[in-house]
Amino acid sequence: MKIAFIQAPLAWENPKENRAYFESKINEIQLDVQIIVLPEMFTSGFTMNPERVAEGMEGETLSWLKQLAVSRNCAFMGSLVITEGDQFFNRFVFVAPSGNVEYYDKKHLFTLSGENVAYVAGKEKYIIEYLGWKICPLICYDLRFPVFSRNTEDYDLLVYVASWPKTRVNAWDILLQARAVENMCYAVGVNRLGTDGNGYEYVGHSQAVDFLGYYLQEPTQMEGSFVVILNKEKLLETRQKLGFLNDRDAFELKDN
Repeated sequence: MKIAFIQAPLAWENPKENRAYFESKINEIQLDVQIIVLPEMFTSGFTMNPERVAEGMEGETLSWLKQLAVSRNCAFMGSLVITEGDQFFNRFVFVAPSGNVEYYDKKHLFTLSGENVAYVAGKEKYIIEYLGWKICPLICYDLRFPVFSRNTEDYDLLVYVASWPKTRVNAWDILLQARAVENMCYAVGVNRLGTDGNGYEYVGHSQAVDFLGYYLQEPTQMEGSFVVILNKEKLLETRQKLGFLNDRDAFELKDN
C-alpha cells in the first residue's frame, strides 16, 4: 500500500484557507497513492472554540473530501471539528473513493487544554477495513494510552493525526515507535507545523515506522508531502516468525 501524508502549517480557525492550501498540496501528489493523510483539525488548528469552525457530516469539508476521493480514486484521512446538535467532536474521518465515510471520535481528550470541556469524548475504538488492510485511526493524545490502542483486532496499521507541540515532540517520537513495536504493526504519525492562535509552536516530526520500529520515513520538520510504501506480506511473515502477538494479555477495557 502506498500512503502519502502532508505536514503543514495551519491557518488559525480558517477552514476555507486550509482547504485551499491542502488542495494545492494534494494536486502535487502522484495519482497512484492509495491513502492521503492530513493532520489533526486540519481545517482550523487545535482550537477550543469549536463553534467558530464546526461543520456537519454533510458540510463543505466532507463534500470537498468526497469529491477529491472520487476524482483521484484515493482515500483521505484526517480530523476536523464536527457538530451534532449542540455537541462538538474532534472527529477522525476516513473518506473512501466510493464516497463512503467512516469515522472515529477522539477518546482521550486533552484535559491540559480544556478539550474535555469543549468537546465530547468518543467511546469506541474503530477499525477501518480498506484494500485488504485493517487500519486503526487515533488522534494525538490517544498516543499516550497504550491499553486503548492494544492490537486485539490484528490490525495492520495505526494512523495518528496530531497537533503535538514542539516542547514535547521527543515523547511523540518515542511513543510512535513504541506503539508500532508493541503492536507489531506499521505506524504513521502526521503532525502539523507553525504557530497556532494560542502561540504554541509545532515542528512536525511526521513519520512512518515499521513493525520492528525501523523508520520508513524519519521524523521531519519539512513542509510538504511524503510517500511511504507498506508491505503487508512482509508484516505477516514477521508476525508468523516471531509470534509476539500470540502471547498478548487478554483484558476487558471498561469506560471510566
